[in-house]
Amino acid sequence: MMHLISEKKINDMNFELCTDSVDGAILAARYKAKRIELCSALSVGGLTPGISLIERCVQEGGAEVHAMIRSREGGFVYTQTELGLMVGDIEKAAGAGARGVVFGVLDTSFHVANENLILLKRAKEYGLEVTFHRAFDLIEGMEAGISKLIEMGFDRLLTSGMKQNVTEGLLNIQLMQHQFGDRIQIMAGGGVNPSNALQLAATGIQNLHFTSRIEKEVRNLDGMGKEMTEDDFKIAGITALFR
Repeated sequence: MMHLISEKKINDMNFELCTDSVDGAILAARYKAKRIELCSALSVGGLTPGISLIERCVQEGGAEVHAMIRSREGGFVYTQTELGLMVGDIEKAAGAGARGVVFGVLDTSFHVANENLILLKRAKEYGLEVTFHRAFDLIEGMEAGISKLIEMGFDRLLTSGMKQNVTEGLLNIQLMQHQFGDRIQIMAGGGVNPSNALQLAATGIQNLHFTSRIEKEVRNLDGMGKEMTEDDFKIAGITALFR
């Protein structure tokens, strides 16, 4: 049974807003989010953002900027050429003022790949924090996977508890926090909303990750994608629970 949330735990909760815009960075600062995960192409789970966007979010946002490092949509097994591009993107993100980077590389057997060390080494040389993203939710072997992330030196793991969303993965999130939370930050993400945020906090985690976007009704051409805007009602609803 999940324990009650202490006042200290509520006060210690960190929020990370996943966004693809300067407006999102400003919104995150307004609601005192600790970090943003900055991406492009959120409709496919997030890709590496442009350098100008990173710079503007650093300058105008206030929350820490952690840049997604993902060179293409699809799976998380990368070629050497793609890994080279990702190393270059880490260097550019650091130069633009990012405080951290977010990536995840798997091998063909759906385990945490040794190639993560190439990216980790470069990120740590620039003093960046490193988060392993939800590629983890595809792996075989939860405990072995987290142990490898800790051994490699990752600071944080973003996970939905190895399920489609955090509600389905709640018990696994609690297990991860209980067994590994003193060695790596466990951050719940994937369907976090005002109706489940307190239940997630009751697992003992101190980091919640969520998007805050709604579709704008605009005239457009087919195939050009949806235009989104930030929904401050969602972030306000989540953060208000912890005041």
